[in-house]
Amino acid sequence: MRRLISSGSPFELKAGYSRAVVQGDWCFVSGTTGYDYATMTMPESVEEQTRRCLATIGEVLDEAGFSFAEVVRCHYYVTEAAFADRVFPILGETFGKIRPAATMVVCDLIRPEMLIEIEVTALRQR
Repeated sequence: MRRLISSGSPFELKAGYSRAVVQGDWCFVSGTTGYDYATMTMPESVEEQTRRCLATIGEVLDEAGFSFAEVVRCHYYVTEAAFADRVFPILGETFGKIRPAATMVVCDLIRPEMLIEIEVTALRQR
């Protein structure tokens, strides 16, 4: 059974995607930026954006019936290589004991205020 999860972002309808898709024991969370979707504001620092990304992802995982402990894969996209050292401690707080497979890529994001985007995949533990 396929279940679609929304965070309420206007980007989801405009671009035709779901914040997350649950398929069987899997939860695929789309790339999530630091926007606060309730206010459509973006924090200025990469650290604040990282925390907001993780908060949104946590809310989506919870709604889907998953937890961070079930995350098996992460992709991190940052706009500057120097951001890695600034976000590693924050990522370590969330994923340090979980230790999912992960990749970090330095790239442009679709809006200049976006400094980081995170996507995760979770597998339900039985």
